[in-house]
Amino acid sequence: MEYVEVARSDSERGELVLRERRPGAADRRGGPTVLELRANGVFVMDTAEHASEQALADAALGAVAEPRRVLVGGLGLGFTLQRVLGDRRVEHVDVVEIEPALVEWMRGGTIAHGPQLLADDRVRVVVADIATAVTEAGSASYDVVLLDVDNGPDQLVHTANAVIYGEPFLRAVLDRLNAGGALVVWSAERSPTLVDTLRAVFDRVEERDHAVRLQDRDEHYWLYAAHRSASA
Repeated sequence: MEYVEVARSDSERGELVLRERRPGAADRRGGPTVLELRANGVFVMDTAEHASEQALADAALGAVAEPRRVLVGGLGLGFTLQRVLGDRRVEHVDVVEIEPALVEWMRGGTIAHGPQLLADDRVRVVVADIATAVTEAGSASYDVVLLDVDNGPDQLVHTANAVIYGEPFLRAVLDRLNAGGALVVWSAERSPTLVDTLRAVFDRVEERDHAVRLQDRDEHYWLYAAHRSASA
């Protein structure tokens, strides 16, 4: 397998690298070129396997009756957003992404499907930290909030992200949810601590095991859905 760097950004948070993963001359499997996103050397996601992003969106959209207004924490390579936009019930999506370079790569076509995705008139991209965006959102409210900014609370892309799995931030999310709304969080590992924290804040919490095939191996990811009462 050969790797070719496509784009790089360096900030106070460290390095963000987009690279192509290409079958090498000795790789008999062949296959298409894959885009891979890494933050500070940690694999975040790629274009070869995005079933977990789709599952996150499906779980969130299925958790409420009318997901008209959606907040997506983390743009990534856009697959969660793409799935959300595929639901005709969705009228507006705010996407909060802390890395301006990633937004530029999407808008400018470095990530090929990016320009069309962000051109959807239902989408508004906010370049900010998700914790700041939620707490300073004024009167904004949502039917669904999706968090996909890390590999879960135990595999943080940036250590500062630990705050978004804590009770103060989760209460801020609850305040932004309409009655009957839901927060859905993706994690690469099971997190009993997150379950306990969610249960301290929300009316009902569900934990779901999601099996996926990733780079020729079987993995199990976890989805956490936290609901606000419809009578709230």
